[in-house]
Amino acid sequence: MKAIFASRNRHKLEQVALLLPQFTLVPLDDVDPDLELQEPYSTFEENALSKARTVVHATKWPAIADDSGLEVDVLGGRPGVLSARFAGEGSTDRENNALLVQELEGIPEELLTCRYRCVAAFVTPNLNEVTAEGACEGRIVLEPRGTMGFGYDPHVIPESETRTMAEIPLEEKLAFSHRGRAFRSLSEKLGAVR
Repeated sequence: MKAIFASRNRHKLEQVALLLPQFTLVPLDDVDPDLELQEPYSTFEENALSKARTVVHATKWPAIADDSGLEVDVLGGRPGVLSARFAGEGSTDRENNALLVQELEGIPEELLTCRYRCVAAFVTPNLNEVTAEGACEGRIVLEPRGTMGFGYDPHVIPESETRTMAEIPLEEKLAFSHRGRAFRSLSEKLGAVR
């Protein structure tokens, strides 16, 4: 089945393509490079559905989207849905990570608990909608480690690991990551729906 991937993040596309092999995922830029995807909501689910609905409306094709982010407990769950723009609209991973480290400096290591959260959404042209959620608990390290991954990965050590997400190869990471869990759950739900 063909579906438009409602994101311009090539890292996410690479991961989701591995997690949903039953789909041929078409990059949004290949279909509508000018389409703007808004994330105005306060929950990952609302944002994921908003992006998928926007793409379905514009293209008349099924769409797959996700919204995900990092929740740091001592920051009251921030950056949360603002993870990609924590340091402001258009901010880079480097800028977001620098702000995260700045806000956490001086906080005891045992309080640096966090989780990655992801909601995956599938929307059809007749507006059937399926969502699934995944989370991955972990802790923050202030010194970045690793070059694999993107976003906050160099600063997040997942539960039961000594490596950061940026030190873990993609295929291994997808077995337990928030995105891996969300899209495997979505795949199971879609199998049950058919």
